[in-house]
Amino acid sequence: MRPNPIVLESELTTYPDKLLARWGDEAAKRKQADAPGLLDPYEGEYDFDAVVDRKDTNSLKFDFARERGVPEGLLPLWVADMDFPAPKPVLDRLEALSRHGIFGYTEAKEDYYAAVAGWFARRHGYEPKRQWLKKAPGVVFALAMAIRALTEPGEAVLIQTPVYYPFTGCCLDNDRVPVSSQLVLKDGRYEIDFDDFEKKLVEGRIRLFLLCNPHNPIGRVWTEEELKTMGELCLKHGCRIFSDEIHCDFVFPGHRHLVFGALAPELADLAIVATAPSKTFNLAGLQIANLFVANPDLKSAISQEIRRTGYSQLNAMGLLACQSSYERGEPWLDRLMAHLKGNLDYARDFIQKRLSPLKLIEPEGTYLLWLDCRALDLTPDELNRLILEKARLWLDDGPIFGAGGEGFQRINAACPRKTLSEALERLAFALA
Repeated sequence: MRPNPIVLESELTTYPDKLLARWGDEAAKRKQADAPGLLDPYEGEYDFDAVVDRKDTNSLKFDFARERGVPEGLLPLWVADMDFPAPKPVLDRLEALSRHGIFGYTEAKEDYYAAVAGWFARRHGYEPKRQWLKKAPGVVFALAMAIRALTEPGEAVLIQTPVYYPFTGCCLDNDRVPVSSQLVLKDGRYEIDFDDFEKKLVEGRIRLFLLCNPHNPIGRVWTEEELKTMGELCLKHGCRIFSDEIHCDFVFPGHRHLVFGALAPELADLAIVATAPSKTFNLAGLQIANLFVANPDLKSAISQEIRRTGYSQLNAMGLLACQSSYERGEPWLDRLMAHLKGNLDYARDFIQKRLSPLKLIEPEGTYLLWLDCRALDLTPDELNRLILEKARLWLDDGPIFGAGGEGFQRINAACPRKTLSEALERLAFALA
């Protein structure tokens, strides 16, 4: 029998690993000793087909149907969090912090920034400088701060519908006017109408464009040409860009996510690039995001707006989870992506064979399925009732994503295959 390895704190270099060595349980410490670099001592322990009961955990997805005006007892595949536990190395370090038992004010040191920058260098070929990084409690929070910092009440803000609904909500809640250059669905794939994009920039005297890449809910991963064209038009007309890249780690084979800040120095100078580990590692409840802002004046403006809210240090658990995920979560994510690709293949095949005349808009990224139901020729209310009452599903109704969402439904496929299969079988029954 192998003796328990001894892990010396002096041999460890990062806060999460030191914390685990001092306060983790013995099994976790043994895993730590077996895990130099990015090696995965948890190989074989990940089961993305295991169904985890999330009911009665105050889960927004599972426990708030009545409060959100939908019938109870539906199968929920709506809000974009996953039905999988976070990576075990992350859970071990969070448990170690819990064992320590003190949750005082907490900040990040240099190893946090190294973990974040290292992740984006490895996964996306993007090397942000230390001084560009600004932490925030969430991407939507940062979105609202950018709107407040870079525009005035009554001004227009450019979006591309159908798009993640807080883009519109944050504009309206802050007395701004959302103006859409609506995406065009052509031969099953969404495209940008660049003539309309520029027209909206000019006519609305737009000073801020909210970019979503990968785009939620339609699943596009914008190409280099598309991103540069949007960026150059914004540069031409003096428009800043808030680039929501929270889904950047979910890109399917044949496509590549390009960080907007990596396209060209003059475009990086326009942009606030918003990222977070929350989608990637299922950490949304820990409220942590990282912004990359190369332009010091732009960073100063959004930093000042954040200070005006009274917000200071972030959640201690969130900081730890973010750093631990970027240091130790890569093997878990690679296995997750294989599972999500399998779910996509399964859904595509099922929809083609058994859900005619519905059509799947092929996603290039995200774990969200954008389902075209327009051939059913139902009114929005009729389609919603079909989903809620006959299929007994809780999905995201297309109109909440703005113009162009009518006749669509969004399905969250980040779940065990059994859950996805049950949802699709319910849809087949409803259409029979």
